[in-house]
Amino acid sequence: MAIAVTCDMKRVVIVVIVVGAALSAAIAWKIHAQREALEGPPQGSGVIEGDGVDLAARIGARVIAAPVEEGARVEAGAVILELACDEPEARLAEAEARLAAAGAQATGAAAQAEAARRQSQAARASIGAASAQASALDAQASVASREAERVESMGDHAALSRRDQARTAATGLEAQVSAARAQRTAARRQASAATSQAEAAAAQADASARGVAAIEAMVRAARVAVDECRILAPRAGVLERLYYEPGELVMPGATVARLVDPARVTVTFYVPNADVEQARVGMRARVVADALEGRVFEGTVQRVALEAEFTPRNIQTRSDRDRLVFPVEVELANEDEALRAGMPVTVTLQTGQRE
Repeated sequence: MAIAVTCDMKRVVIVVIVVGAALSAAIAWKIHAQREALEGPPQGSGVIEGDGVDLAARIGARVIAAPVEEGARVEAGAVILELACDEPEARLAEAEARLAAAGAQATGAAAQAEAARRQSQAARASIGAASAQASALDAQASVASREAERVESMGDHAALSRRDQARTAATGLEAQVSAARAQRTAARRQASAATSQAEAAAAQADASARGVAAIEAMVRAARVAVDECRILAPRAGVLERLYYEPGELVMPGATVARLVDPARVTVTFYVPNADVEQARVGMRARVVADALEGRVFEGTVQRVALEAEFTPRNIQTRSDRDRLVFPVEVELANEDEALRAGMPVTVTLQTGQRE
């Protein structure tokens, strides 16, 4: 009986020793793994997110067609939704008609301004001619006046007819000088009036041109509104969601669809405060997905947040500082579309490699 008890005790001791050794090995492996994780490059877990864009309507209108179904692939420029465009098209037609009328009016105003400018030039030229004629007649009148005085001073030695002729010539030239001066004055007044008319015509032509420019801006705005009746895909991708169907009314600014590019995905994970200095934009990263065992995806760090998250209210102790984490966003190439939005992954930064 004593021998049996002793054997049982030995078995218990052996089991205890084996279990203790196993626990010690597990604890040592755990400590070693934690030490390697602390000493190794920063890593963390995250969820794959699709690189999507929300499409919104700039105008309020009713949906008349939805050529693309949810889940379909589209190319850049494909029509996602068509909106009723009666009012924008009417405004565009009105603006174009007003532009045609304003253009014709501006052309006429420009022609009138050119004619007025030429009349002003002709009037200024007539001033010169009148001034030259007045100067020539003035010189002739001076000569005739001196000749008449000379003849008069000769007295009876000069024939009476000669004296009369000299006085008549002098008087006639003086009259011509007066007429030439009056004509010069009239030419100056005409030139002044023509200049004022030319300036007024030029101002009117400029106003007409400005009016045309204003209406052209209205036409461009109307065309933009017409273009907004067709909501286009800004890039290639997959139509993930379509929020409106034909017949429904879309309000201005409402999101109508979501387009996702499955070839470009991102993942955001969090780096502790102690490791944030090792994270840099452009750094390479390795990504492993739980659902794709054996595959490793290469990524690039696109953003390292400047502000920490999960911040305690009062940071006073070392443990509080250790709780600070910074979001890091990594972009991945996903040409075969193996990575899908929502997949959990593990991200490890390659601290010695940069793109």
